Amino acid sequence: MSRILMSIVVIAAALYLALCAGLWVFQRALIYYPQPRAGESATALLRLAVDEEQVLVSVRLRDGPQALIYFGGNAEDVSANLPAFAQAFPNHALYLMHYRGFGGSSGSPSEEGIAADALALFDQVYADHRQVVVVGRSLGSGVAVRLASQRPAARLILITPYNSLAELAARQLPIFPVRWLLRDHYDSWTYAARIQVPTLLLAAEHDEVIPRASTERLLQHFAHGVARLEVIAGTGHNSIAASPRYLPLLRDGM
Repeated sequence: MSRILMSIVVIAAALYLALCAGLWVFQRALIYYPQPRAGESATALLRLAVDEEQVLVSVRLRDGPQALIYFGGNAEDVSANLPAFAQAFPNHALYLMHYRGFGGSSGSPSEEGIAADALALFDQVYADHRQVVVVGRSLGSGVAVRLASQRPAARLILITPYNSLAELAARQLPIFPVRWLLRDHYDSWTYAARIQVPTLLLAAEHDEVIPRASTERLLQHFAHGVARLEVIAGTGHNSIAASPRYLPLLRDGM
């Protein structure tokens, strides 16, 4: 091999390793896009202390057994859902969790940190409400399915869910060893088989972020008869909530 060719190979290898190092260091900045909380003065808040962090939860309090816990997407201000949810679910207490680093919550987001916060929130809600519906959208679907595999949720609703975040990342970046580099895998399929409560998977017909095949692979991991898939026609990943079928399907799932 000539010296010039050897130099090209060395430079290319160094560049590739540098890109791998960059993915390792900055990966969470590519996964999470923290959003501020809108309408701060108008929204009631629950302050949840977990692992020396303060996690904020936008709430609509109600007495009675029914409650809904919501986990949003990777760039979502979950409090924006509160008016529509309050109208759609008048008898439910509502708890919409702002991930670490989102909406005034302290800390930085990570899979394990968010999972710990979700468990703490469920335990606090379950002390007052024994019929807790767990809802997760996009990134939050991975949070929700993991939580429902560990706590006695009454029902589970997964909106634009994926089989595994690691799987999606490997599809987007096929030249990198993503599964080795990724710290937050969100392997929803590993928890799906443990779910025993009625589960609704809600997909967008033209989801440009999460392929239908990923959602369908996730569906296959649930026990027979536990989960069903509904597809909302004419919608995309970010427009699904604007469909007139969205809230009625959520209500049906409950």
